[in-house]
Amino acid sequence: MNAFTHHSQAALAGSARAAWTEDQTRQLEQACQDACGAIAPAWPLDRAIAVNPHWTRVGLPLRQVAARMLLLGGIQVLPPREQLRQAWEQGRVTPADLDYALAQSAEAAARGIDVAHCLSVLGSSTQSPRLPLLIDVLDNDPQRHRRLSWRQAITHQVSQTCAAYFDRHQADWQPQRGMGLYAFWRETLEHDHGIGLLMGLPHLARGIRALPGCAREAERWVMQHLGLPAEVWADYLEAVLLTVNGWASWCAYLGWQARLEQGSDAHLRELLAIRMAWGALLLECKDDAAASHAFHTVQHAWARAPERLQQAQHDLLVDELWQVALEAGYQRRLAAQLRQTAAAPVPAIEVQAAFCIDVRSEPLRRALESVHPGIQTLGFAGFFGLPVAYTPLASEASRPQLPGLLAPAYQVRDGIQPAGAAAASGVLTAAVARARRRTLAAREQWQGNTRWPGSAFSFVEVAGVTALGGLWKWLRPGRAERARDDLAGLPTRYRALCRPQLETIPLADKVALAARVLHAMGLDRQIAALVLLVGHGSQSANNAHAAALDCGACCGQTGEVNARTLAQLLNEREVRQGLQARGIAIPDDSRFLAVLHNTTTDEVEAFDLDLLPPASQQRWHALQPVLAEAGHRVRSERAARLGLQTPQAPEALLKALRQRANDGAETRPEWGLTGNAAFLIAPRARSRGLDLGGRCFLHDYDAGQDADGSVLELLMTAPMLVTHWINWQYHASTSDPARMGSGNKLLHNVVGGTIGVFEGNGGDLRIGLSRQSLHDGQRWVHEPLRLTVVIDAPQAAIDDIIARHAIVRQLLAHGWLHLWRFAGNGLAQWKPEGWQALLL
Repeated sequence: MNAFTHHSQAALAGSARAAWTEDQTRQLEQACQDACGAIAPAWPLDRAIAVNPHWTRVGLPLRQVAARMLLLGGIQVLPPREQLRQAWEQGRVTPADLDYALAQSAEAAARGIDVAHCLSVLGSSTQSPRLPLLIDVLDNDPQRHRRLSWRQAITHQVSQTCAAYFDRHQADWQPQRGMGLYAFWRETLEHDHGIGLLMGLPHLARGIRALPGCAREAERWVMQHLGLPAEVWADYLEAVLLTVNGWASWCAYLGWQARLEQGSDAHLRELLAIRMAWGALLLECKDDAAASHAFHTVQHAWARAPERLQQAQHDLLVDELWQVALEAGYQRRLAAQLRQTAAAPVPAIEVQAAFCIDVRSEPLRRALESVHPGIQTLGFAGFFGLPVAYTPLASEASRPQLPGLLAPAYQVRDGIQPAGAAAASGVLTAAVARARRRTLAAREQWQGNTRWPGSAFSFVEVAGVTALGGLWKWLRPGRAERARDDLAGLPTRYRALCRPQLETIPLADKVALAARVLHAMGLDRQIAALVLLVGHGSQSANNAHAAALDCGACCGQTGEVNARTLAQLLNEREVRQGLQARGIAIPDDSRFLAVLHNTTTDEVEAFDLDLLPPASQQRWHALQPVLAEAGHRVRSERAARLGLQTPQAPEALLKALRQRANDGAETRPEWGLTGNAAFLIAPRARSRGLDLGGRCFLHDYDAGQDADGSVLELLMTAPMLVTHWINWQYHASTSDPARMGSGNKLLHNVVGGTIGVFEGNGGDLRIGLSRQSLHDGQRWVHEPLRLTVVIDAPQAAIDDIIARHAIVRQLLAHGWLHLWRFAGNGLAQWKPEGWQALLL
């Protein structure tokens, strides 16, 4: 009798060993929930936003999480020692930085750790052997080194199954999915005759027929026979999920979205059951002696799991010290800049420009203020406070245009609005929508000719050289074109008239929304004659991760929709009258104008100029020389990092960047948010005139206009969390590019149209940033530094918010970010034991 038959008969027939108590059932249920709850979500390609892959673990100290990830998944959380050694040898980390790190740690002093000890570990690896899973110890036949390991083969098989199950856009033939993910996997496995050969198990089909038919049954069977103590069940199951962390993160995203809509989703739990069921399946391929040996090995290793976790956490103190030392070198320069005398008073304000807090806005803000002192720039979250979802013309598909932490409250739809009209024309909008549908349908039919084997060759014969048009654009790229055009297929004469419109909401709600946004932006006191709402978007060709370079606050979209919608709202006469009644007076001649900052070329484009009065249009046209000069300064600043010749004439440099934007072979069209390291929440006077190197998020904030602290609370519980997500996506992808990054762009294959990418043709779904987004081929361009948040606000107000928000307390107390505040002429840093003067 084989192992599975023997054990399953004993288990499922209700033997004494198989009979579980209600308490054990509850413990297993809780362990499964805890394991699933440890997985952070990963957004799809078309909505790519940065996420801290350890977000669900921030309730634990950073070093403890680092120890857990090493032992459960072989994942490096803190910077690898090789990178730290290079930083030390190159002088990036100085003896003063290392002394500072040691002085910050009472534990290091108590254990007698000194500079010599810190230096001695740089030649060794931080890797500790992973705690074994059942699939690891069962994989012990003499031929195992001549084939895929069972861990690799199982990851590949589960991944391919998930790719087929979750695909809704890419495959022309779609499978039946009504039975759920676990049943779909089980049925797929029954027809997969190759997996047994990959694993060296020609008789695998026999075990497949004996698989538990129910996901919960598989969970119970495996956990019961493993014989592990209940206190390590959740850790074991988390380690199981980490073998398919990419797909687990996708399932966690589906659950995240379901919860935003007040629902639930079971896909992550079913994925866990699949991975557990593989253990039951492999037991079928072993005799009783091998199964008994596997159980004993797993039980022995996991019985020592708490002890090994403690030891790993103990050993990683040195790595944590190096993390502090690496950060100290940057923080020292930042502190010196922020301690400088405040900038000179700004002359009369002629134009205001509200930018996204994105680090790529900092150089352009600095350049604009330098070229034209009469421009006041402001920093604000790039979705401009509009909690909206957007539906393009002639489409019923809606996409969020707000941070992933939030759910949309309002809907924005495109409408055709001629200049001079008070609102969009319903009749004209419907006619243009019909025309667009016909164009897109014809285009889809034409493109479909290339997908079917029977028609692909004849398509080439018919199309001839005309099919080379797209390739020619890659070979000879010219002026930047929008990579993801929401107006594709729209008749040319209507493109400028197609405008995003807030769907009908009561005027009182419009006024309240406008008032909240103006107050949060600090524009409820003084408004210039022309106010630019500057969204941003990137530009690249042949880039599966293009959305990751757009605005994270707009859920991986450009800021165009939000900026245009807010500009129209604030220019609306009835809304202004309502604001007047609330004490917010917008001068009659003031107008808001939506513009878009192309972060690849540093060009600025305006929208809906035809809706503005002539005087406002003239003000915009008068700004063109200023924008051109500021753009050239930023392009010149960025050129060296992009490997471009410097200096160059303005026209030549702009042409080079436009070519990069349209070059289908360009793997680094821009560096995105690489280098991000700090977040400043303060009046612009604190940073005006400082060169922060495009590494700092900047959000304007005036504590004097926030008596109740409500704006500060919003900033510390929303933008601060979003910037933390961005910072840790870059940190994780740099610290462990093999497991937390998406690998080599040149090997990427898109999965499910928008779900994610494989590196090559299989393996797990890859999450995080590609190597080309972090490394220039010679060195790491991004440094894995934790975010330093600097706030200009009273200590009492900051402490009150920390006390009332558990997530903020956890991020600070557990070492996931740094918090400073301005204190007189100096700076103070938050510590668990209280605020202390910053000694850097």
